[in-house]
Amino acid sequence: MIARAWAARLTAFAAALLASRLVTPALSGVDAGGWLDGDPKLAHALADELIAFERSDDLTARAPPADRFSGEWALVTHQMTAIGLAQICLAHADEPCALAHEVTRAALKSFRPEMRSFGTAAWDGEEAMASLKGPHGHAYLAYPALALGMARLVDPDFPRDVARQHDALIQAYERRLLASNTGLIETYPGEAYPTDVAGVAAAIAVHGRATHTDHRAVLAHWAALVKEKQIDPASGFVIQRMDAETGEAHDAPRGSGTAFGAFYAAFADPVVARALAEATLRHESSFWGFGAIDEYGEGHEGRGDIDSGPVILGVSVTATGFGLAAARIAGDRAAFVRLFRTASLFGMPATSGDRLRFRAGGPIGNALLLAVLTSGAAVAK
Repeated sequence: MIARAWAARLTAFAAALLASRLVTPALSGVDAGGWLDGDPKLAHALADELIAFERSDDLTARAPPADRFSGEWALVTHQMTAIGLAQICLAHADEPCALAHEVTRAALKSFRPEMRSFGTAAWDGEEAMASLKGPHGHAYLAYPALALGMARLVDPDFPRDVARQHDALIQAYERRLLASNTGLIETYPGEAYPTDVAGVAAAIAVHGRATHTDHRAVLAHWAALVKEKQIDPASGFVIQRMDAETGEAHDAPRGSGTAFGAFYAAFADPVVARALAEATLRHESSFWGFGAIDEYGEGHEGRGDIDSGPVILGVSVTATGFGLAAARIAGDRAAFVRLFRTASLFGMPATSGDRLRFRAGGPIGNALLLAVLTSGAAVAK
């Protein structure tokens, strides 16, 4: 009787394990194909959630973020919202963009002075827009610069005064990047991040599309130096942090910066984007149909930080999320499905009426996912 009871328990356990093996990935990945194929119902459902956030956020007077990290998160939330909404428009470029004013709302919010106060503090009070003729990089301002460019692509009513400021910022970035022999400019004093500079290149490229300005020389200069100076040959990952002047590595080659960099590079140079995307996917770990991207390249290890998010068993939240964009760039449908299963399982999607949200990440998580899940509609041409 005891043996029979244990056999029944083991059979039940094996059945539950098999069910979780077969059913959980299928349920978690149910919408993967729809996202990959550009299902407008999914895109608009998540877009509506972010539009509601942006409108409610306007109702409250916001003080400058309390510290650098909360400042970066606030800025990126608005920036990625603008990018995602614009990509929905660009996927149907033959139609008037019903979301154009919402794109501009989010982009303008990312460009507010209080949204970049963390950068001003880091540069000892030097305000980025007041020092465009100076040598300091202020690469963090590429994030709103890209959002503004996306808004100018889709919104014919984009404010002219902001457009002039945007033009001046792009001119400063172009001058600074052309003067660099490493393809890097600083984000903060003594700190250059290849991912942020990929954002600079993306902002320059999209500005070119929006204004019909020829930026090919600076983009070619940047792309050549990414391949020569910024990529670790062993892993294919970009170095996370470097010295802008010498190119000396100040951190390891890492998946979060590489996957994020691939997303931005897709706006500026398809060859660099594909190289970073393929390197990202080479570091995928998979288990039972779920995929995740390793944070550290071969021979390196470390903990999670603000860039990577939690690193669990060597895999990174940020690298995995932006790995979705890498899979789209590389045209790897199977990897996209595996990574989406993981994002969906831990993101905990929920619907309310016609709106979709991922409960685990809050507004920034929803904004990032909208941007990566709709990525590809604004690749430089």
